Amino acid sequence: MQPSRWLRRIFVGLFTVAIVLAAVGASYQSLSAARDRRAHPMPGQLVDIGGYRMHIHCTGQGTPTVILDSGLGDSYISWHKVQPQIAQFTRVCSYDRAGLGYSDSSPRHRTSKDIAEELHTLLHNAGIPSHYILVGHSMGGYDVRLFAGHYRDEVAGMVLVDASHPEQQKRFPPALNDLDAGWIRDEEFLEFTMPVGIPRLMGFCGHDAVVRAAECTFYSAREAVAELKKFPESAAQTATSGSLGDMPLAVLSHDPSTPQPDLPEDLVKPTNDVWQQMQAELARLSTRGTQVIAKNSGHYIQLDRPDVVIDAVRRIVDQLRQDSAQASKIE
Repeated sequence: MQPSRWLRRIFVGLFTVAIVLAAVGASYQSLSAARDRRAHPMPGQLVDIGGYRMHIHCTGQGTPTVILDSGLGDSYISWHKVQPQIAQFTRVCSYDRAGLGYSDSSPRHRTSKDIAEELHTLLHNAGIPSHYILVGHSMGGYDVRLFAGHYRDEVAGMVLVDASHPEQQKRFPPALNDLDAGWIRDEEFLEFTMPVGIPRLMGFCGHDAVVRAAECTFYSAREAVAELKKFPESAAQTATSGSLGDMPLAVLSHDPSTPQPDLPEDLVKPTNDVWQQMQAELARLSTRGTQVIAKNSGHYIQLDRPDVVIDAVRRIVDQLRQDSAQASKIE
């Protein structure tokens, strides 16, 4: 037998094995995802916003309503330690941006401007009246600032939870920005391997079935990549959003002694120094802005120190209710 025929047989054999493994992986991913979602049904509701649906989960009673916007690639679950406590003193809603968690994918670009406009439509179509207290974590800070810029009359207050700054990529150490390409590759790996179940099999989806049900999907992985690639454009959009005037604003910043765990050691201090400077600048977006350092907390303050987030929201709720009561007396 000629060597070329052997090579063809080997190639066909390997290709067949690859197809079978891919099919098995796809079945594993599909069946596992369906099992997780049956065991842990979606809370809240799906709302049509013009040909696709978005997931929103509201609890509690009272006004003003608090709207929780997660960080890049995160679902509504990132607020699970915060929402139940806020619901004890006012209405609070977490949601999934289009493509994340239980929300359908969107035909629109994944910039913060588009995200803010989708959120506005979601709140309107869900029948959730303003005025809102917007709470944005990390990149979610871009979303809520642009929301306030476009719909200022509908926003009563804001909490920025270790929020991104529009100039951070310019002001961070150059070596840190060089790592961005690696982070994008990591996210693309999840995107391209999720359909065949590799991230789930390798434990990248974690051991919490509630989190897996919402986040261990191809659509969520794809959305995270899209948001990451559009991050510079979202930053540029946010840079034009302007001042918040005298809006009640709380800026919550992570503890400088608890830095991001995946930073190289030589970048920890210069990155934290710049971050703290930018956090102080965010607090100056409003004449009523304050800043709180969340001791013993990393970037995810709502997970490490949920009490700090809850207290900040409560202070603004109380302040707005007092303002409303005083205005009623004057009338």
